[in-house]
Amino acid sequence: QVQLEESGGGLVQTGGSLRLSCTASATMLSIKTLGWHRQAPGKQRELVATITSGSTNYGDSVKGRFTISRDDTKNTVYLQMSSLKPEDTGVYYCNIQGAQRRGLLMVDFVSWGQGTQVTVSS
Repeated sequence: QVQLEESGGGLVQTGGSLRLSCTASATMLSIKTLGWHRQAPGKQRELVATITSGSTNYGDSVKGRFTISRDDTKNTVYLQMSSLKPEDTGVYYCNIQGAQRRGLLMVDFVSWGQGTQVTVSS
């Protein structure tokens, strides 16, 4: 089992910045895709950003303001959020997809973090 731990959420004023991080607390991982989703109260969960070894993609509402990055040596994905707006308020969930070595086998996995609250005041 691959467990994810998120941190970095909090309360910030409009125009401020936050940096979220998410770490997979497991060894022998081959990570393929990392990403972030968010969910506002009463709304569906939406894609924020994803990153692979060769590309990144962002939801339209965050392009130019958010940056996703990864540190494979630490099994960690980051989300740098700038120029925050009240519409960015919600619970942010990280996810990591890849394979874990179990004995002589590589087993695919998809894991989700517990979520971290981001609140942007107007």
